[in-house]
Amino acid sequence: MLPEPVPVVAAGWCGRLRRQQLVAVLMLPLASLAHAAFPDFSQVRAAHRPSEAVWLDRHGQPLQVSRVDRSVRRLAWVPLRQIAPVLQGAVIASEDQRFAEHSGVDWQAAAGALVERLQGSPRGASTLSMQLAGLLDADLKPGSDGRSVLQKLAQVSAARGLEQRWSKAQILEAYLNLAPFRGELQGIGAAAAGLFGKQPHGLNQGEAILLAALLRGPNAAADVVARRSCELAAQLKARVGCAYLQGLGAQALAARSNLADVALAPELPALLPLPPGVRRKTTLDAELQAFVRDVLQRQIVSLRERNVNDAAAVVLDNASGAVLAYVGNIGRQASASQVDGAGARRQAGSTLKPFIYALAFEQRYLTPASLLDDSRVHLDTPSGLYVPQNYDKDFHGTVSARRALAGSLNVPAVRTLLLTGTTPAFNLLQQLGFNLPYNGDHYGFALALGAPDVTLLQLTNAYRALANGGRYSASSLSGSKPAWRSTAIGTAASWLAADILSDRSARSITFGLENPLATRYWSAVKTGTSKDMRDNWCVGFSRRYSVGVWVGNFSGEPMWDVSGVTGAAPAWLEILNRLHATQPSLPPAAPKGIVPQAIHYRPPTEPPRHEYFIAGTEQTVWQAADSGGNPIRYPGQGEVIALDPDIPASHQQIWLRAERAGEWWLDGMKLGSGANWRWTPSKGKHRLRWQAGQGGASAQLQFEVRAAQ
Repeated sequence: MLPEPVPVVAAGWCGRLRRQQLVAVLMLPLASLAHAAFPDFSQVRAAHRPSEAVWLDRHGQPLQVSRVDRSVRRLAWVPLRQIAPVLQGAVIASEDQRFAEHSGVDWQAAAGALVERLQGSPRGASTLSMQLAGLLDADLKPGSDGRSVLQKLAQVSAARGLEQRWSKAQILEAYLNLAPFRGELQGIGAAAAGLFGKQPHGLNQGEAILLAALLRGPNAAADVVARRSCELAAQLKARVGCAYLQGLGAQALAARSNLADVALAPELPALLPLPPGVRRKTTLDAELQAFVRDVLQRQIVSLRERNVNDAAAVVLDNASGAVLAYVGNIGRQASASQVDGAGARRQAGSTLKPFIYALAFEQRYLTPASLLDDSRVHLDTPSGLYVPQNYDKDFHGTVSARRALAGSLNVPAVRTLLLTGTTPAFNLLQQLGFNLPYNGDHYGFALALGAPDVTLLQLTNAYRALANGGRYSASSLSGSKPAWRSTAIGTAASWLAADILSDRSARSITFGLENPLATRYWSAVKTGTSKDMRDNWCVGFSRRYSVGVWVGNFSGEPMWDVSGVTGAAPAWLEILNRLHATQPSLPPAAPKGIVPQAIHYRPPTEPPRHEYFIAGTEQTVWQAADSGGNPIRYPGQGEVIALDPDIPASHQQIWLRAERAGEWWLDGMKLGSGANWRWTPSKGKHRLRWQAGQGGASAQLQFEVRAAQ
């Protein structure tokens, strides 16, 4: 098919024009061979990839829109019917006035361009079809010196091929979606949003004219763009004046791009990477995500005066492990808004204690009724002598395991770890997903006091394992089915630990009856504060959800007088209340193997109560001394004391205590006299006797000393 005839426009150069046209006609068949396989419109549209990836919440709502392709800024393909007609008209008037009439090449415009070129004032004559061919085929793009003759001929051929296979509407639609408008903004979607904060269908006449003027020189200076806009407005006899266009251009081109990411979950691109243009549903709930972030922001505002600047929170579904909310920081108000506080490793504090006690229950070393000594002890560490203290800076003497765990007492936790052994405890933590970098010997007794560094997500998911009877599965952002596996603690021991963590009365030994850990419904919760108040945790669960909250400073700077109850707990409570606003959380039924038993203590160190035991460990009377008014205060009848081989024997001495002075006998040998006697433990079962002077009242009991595993 031959091109349309070219009108005679100047006799002096007409022969030269005809020769150039003849060369073009002769070269067209050769050029067309290179573009015989030009793609269909549907293929081009299907291959279009926005520079952003989109993460959707569990309901399909956009949760996070983040730029993944850094080479260009391109949004989703915009159908022609969604592009303002005023823009379509402005682009055709500016770039290709006879677009509806030609078959790919506007020979009249080409002739005029050639005249101007010969006169020393070159201008382009590429039609929209020709420009689109250059956008579709990198080989047709001009180099630094413009297009070569062969490139120009190939572009002409490609444009004619497009016109034969594509409709005019398809050509215009593809051009508007692929053309560069300004800087990195490609396509009308990105241009309208980036320059004016609008959708393409909402553009007014002035904005349309400015965008059309940009196509001729996307990176032209603002004054050049303004001049071209004014010329185009005059050509269109537009309602807007030149002064308006100049002001609009200055504002749009000088301002920062309006293309802001949807950022309800800015941690997602790192946690769940996606390629450009992909939309993927996650397990997160956008409404809950926004609520949790708001709660953390308000909590940090209330703690600013105590040098607290950062917070993070995680919400998990107990049954599936789905991550329902994941807030790594509070946003712009955070000390470092790019830090993911939910995935950062921080010192665990007291939050690991429930797992140590659950393991001791599983091993039958302890029951919730077992008595533990909470008194001053000196522990030798590589950094010096360490004396564990409690939250309330006091020691409570002989306490039950229930009260020791619920009240987060430190010395009983260390004594419990010495019973279980550091290696079994370390192995349990590994099974619960903590991935600790060192072995149990490295942490030693500090394992019970939270020396390991853990992430909030790991910690919350480990508590979820307690909620699920000791079964562990990884949490999931993608909705994958949980792959359950058993751990070193079983259903009965896990239930006992959860029951203790839900016991408001037992917790009152340290926190009182009214505190942010108390809910209107059944829940189990534990707080923790790391050394020097650098990290503050509150982690717990209801029947359906597990929630973890961390507050502190990303820099590691200590907080000022902040505890788990005042720092993380208020946010934890508000989040869990939101989750159960319309849905109650009832206490879980005791599993098979749990035996209820009425108990009392002699002497009455704690009031009588109903307690729960793993079958075979239950007993009615628990005594710190013999029942006949035994004045021996420590150790208790049947108590088990554990030794740590890594601590020098001189630092493992214990005090034998009585109500008043008397003689101390051990295994038939006299130790000495006094109300208290310091003794270096030796492994084995022992019979202890106290006597109030020669011929006076006496008391005795049995206890055992074991070596730690």
